[in-house]
Amino acid sequence: MQPDPRFRWWALAALALSGLVIGLDLTILNVALPTLASDLGATTSDLQWFANAYNLVLAALMLPAGLLGDRFGRKKLLLAGLAVFGLGSLACVYATSPETLIGARALLGLGAAFVLPLAVSALPLLFDSVERAKAVSIWVTANAASFPLGPIIGGFLLDNFWWGSVFLINVPVVVLGLLAVSMLVPESRSAQKPSLDLPGILTSGVGLAGLTFGLTEAGSRGWSDGLVLATLVGGIVLLIVFVVWEKRRPGTALVDLTLFRSRPFTWGSAMATLVSFATFGLLFSIPQFFQAVSGADALGTGLRLLPVIGGLLVGAQIAEKLVVKIGAGLVVSIGFAFVVVGLLTGVPTTVSSDYWFVAFWIAVSGIGIGFVLPTSMDTALGTLTEERSGIGSAVIQAMRQVGGTVGVAVLGTVLSIVYRDRLDLDGVPSDIATRAEDSAAAGVIVAHRLASDELLMSVRTAFVHAMDVMLVVCAGFGILGVILAVVFLPRPRQAPEPEPGSIGEGGVKAAAQPKDGSAWRV
Repeated sequence: MQPDPRFRWWALAALALSGLVIGLDLTILNVALPTLASDLGATTSDLQWFANAYNLVLAALMLPAGLLGDRFGRKKLLLAGLAVFGLGSLACVYATSPETLIGARALLGLGAAFVLPLAVSALPLLFDSVERAKAVSIWVTANAASFPLGPIIGGFLLDNFWWGSVFLINVPVVVLGLLAVSMLVPESRSAQKPSLDLPGILTSGVGLAGLTFGLTEAGSRGWSDGLVLATLVGGIVLLIVFVVWEKRRPGTALVDLTLFRSRPFTWGSAMATLVSFATFGLLFSIPQFFQAVSGADALGTGLRLLPVIGGLLVGAQIAEKLVVKIGAGLVVSIGFAFVVVGLLTGVPTTVSSDYWFVAFWIAVSGIGIGFVLPTSMDTALGTLTEERSGIGSAVIQAMRQVGGTVGVAVLGTVLSIVYRDRLDLDGVPSDIATRAEDSAAAGVIVAHRLASDELLMSVRTAFVHAMDVMLVVCAGFGILGVILAVVFLPRPRQAPEPEPGSIGEGGVKAAAQPKDGSAWRV
């Protein structure tokens, strides 16, 4: 029995909940790392692999997950992904060593690789072109909410319970998601089963994993490190081989490269990737500012990040109304302009800046993100037929994932280089100086142990200067986004008329037919 189309918004809530639990796991992990290092005896390398094991599996399997959803049923594999994520969470709870936790984190990555693209793939099947923009905004906001909620929930749990509680919290949410998806989300699959392109799966999976690993390690090892260069070059070469292979397999490829003949899909995905670059870079540095400079704990950091989400909510609501009047291109370019203004407003931030000032400019940046991300994703999703819904959504999500990883790597490198260059370590023993150069957080710890107010001020001043430089670099990419959105995204057009009472096969409202001639079949 297919779900009543009147309940599609409840189905969206189930999909948004699925995405939220994925985001929460990532942000909560960052809060728990110091406790894990102490209780499990984890080394710095172990702590890095708690994140890497997840990220590498996610990067390698996201495209195959989209293909398998198209072939065997998106709802079926979305449920399987949620179940695997729940099992991985339980495995994390009962991990007794760093090695077992790393394995459990890899299992979580496997579940997330199916949940993220297949949850998104349901949106153009559940909603017509008028309602889809609101649906995408809700889904994006639910994912973004994990950034402040993760530290808030994680800080509370760690203050009151043992470290396993930060993973155990996933289980009831997953169970709720399983029940909601099973009852409310319709099953869908491609009418013609796509072939299992094993060479494409192998080259894309290993290539994306290699690129992700290289970018992640570049922050700690440096861009000239042999392992970093080898994995980056190897990943890029494999992705080039993947594209060449896919071009030779029309109709049977893992990724239908004709997707990129659609300008809305290509540039909608590109804009979502570019704003993810800026967003991840911003959210990488701001929590460090609150903790290292303002002295906030994890809970306080999460609360201080709420203006970003507030801005995103406001921006998404305004953008949804504007896009039918002025077109996606102008809405996205205005959004990038908000991001640029917010970031450049933050450049004068100093060690003594009041919180209201920081809250203002991160809220303005959040408004810009709310304009850009839902609109660009909706633009790309609007070109997908049911035949290509799973793999198309996987491509969008994979591009966003890589964009975020590149953002953290590149902007994190800028942050690190400028911080070290500005740090005044005259008279500090070399071994202590090396530790202070690792990060602002490490520098603060060293300064407190030495009871050195001069070193503490130097660390904080150096970090704030480095953050200001990073904001300028980030703003430069925002300016690029303004230009590209105006040139390449759709111009204003008449809003499509909804088709009241138009119910497709299976009881799901049929979406309005896209202008590129493709059709959604549900």
